Amino acid sequence: MKQVYFDNAATTQMHEDVIDTMALSMKNSYGNPSSTHSFGRQAKTAIESSRKQIAKILNVSASEIIFTSGGTEADNLVLRSSVKDLGVSEIITSKIEHHAVLHTVEELQNEFGIKVSYVNLTEDGSVDLSHLKYLLSSNEALKLVSLMHVNNEIGNILDLDYVCKLCKSNNALFHSDTVQCVGHYKIDLQKTPVDFIAVSAHKFHGPKGVGFAYIRKNTGLKASIFGGQQERGLRAGTESVHNIVGLQVALELAYKHLEEEKKYVESLKSYFKQQIIDLIPGVLFNGACADFSSSTYTLLNIRLPISQEKAPLLQFQLDLKGIACSKGSACQSGSVGGSHVLRAILTPEELTKPSLRFSFSKYNTKSDIDYVLSVLNEFVNQNMLVG
Repeated sequence: MKQVYFDNAATTQMHEDVIDTMALSMKNSYGNPSSTHSFGRQAKTAIESSRKQIAKILNVSASEIIFTSGGTEADNLVLRSSVKDLGVSEIITSKIEHHAVLHTVEELQNEFGIKVSYVNLTEDGSVDLSHLKYLLSSNEALKLVSLMHVNNEIGNILDLDYVCKLCKSNNALFHSDTVQCVGHYKIDLQKTPVDFIAVSAHKFHGPKGVGFAYIRKNTGLKASIFGGQQERGLRAGTESVHNIVGLQVALELAYKHLEEEKKYVESLKSYFKQQIIDLIPGVLFNGACADFSSSTYTLLNIRLPISQEKAPLLQFQLDLKGIACSKGSACQSGSVGGSHVLRAILTPEELTKPSLRFSFSKYNTKSDIDYVLSVLNEFVNQNMLVG
């Protein structure tokens, strides 16, 4: 059976060079980085070398990179410490953030009684920047804005530079979940002075279980995991050396080949979009994903003209044919409530039609797309809504 993987927004295939580098690290750098003997020093050197290389790519100081188990932990670290240690009493976010942000914010509201404000969204799911401006100036409370750069389900891109200026002019802190951005877009954190970002390696052909938080110096953030002085005292626990090295290599490769790979992946998205429009009349695109100027080049989120009753059959048929995609974010799979992102931007009637997210990488081909479209076309023709 042919197998086709179009769920790269959930996770990506690891680059072979990353796997090879990690294998060498596991073989040769097995000392505990906190040990003072030569084995420990070798492991510690590998970590600090990776930290410096990552910092160089983002144009920040090495001390501002804190390794974590991934984006979720990085989000939690920043949000919790901002409230607990920095005195933030209001968080401004949106209803279409990743649950690593939304659930953490809800917990902080329950635990500390902070105010949570949700910025309005435009019709296509973009952040209403005029409403954000209003929320920032509505009172004198110390605020933290938490808005993702690239939405993981509908692909909408936030204007980071503009939001940075808004936050700075209102003395607010700015945190951005950049899990779908870093490795796919260049970001210079001196030119775009976000205070905190969260990153996951497995979104750009690196290993799972590792990421980092960028924490701008002198912000005063403190640890949320205790037990040791690793990671500048901000994240206790023995560091996963091979994962950190793998993260570094994956990030370097992503930016080394960024322009050519971006051009190629963008061509796949363009081809998929045009072909499905031609093949399936009535197909619609969720959010701004069909607009290349305001969405990421890595994904399309489509809505098909078939009934809600047929949706489970569609998922089954795709899986039967070896096709991997997502009906929402990977974190939502199996949820009876469906995608919280689509619920926030679609009408009840629109939500009755099945939506699928196809996300692309350099490992995909046009022949993969042709195969997927043939399966979709056959299913829709057999189950299309009448009238």
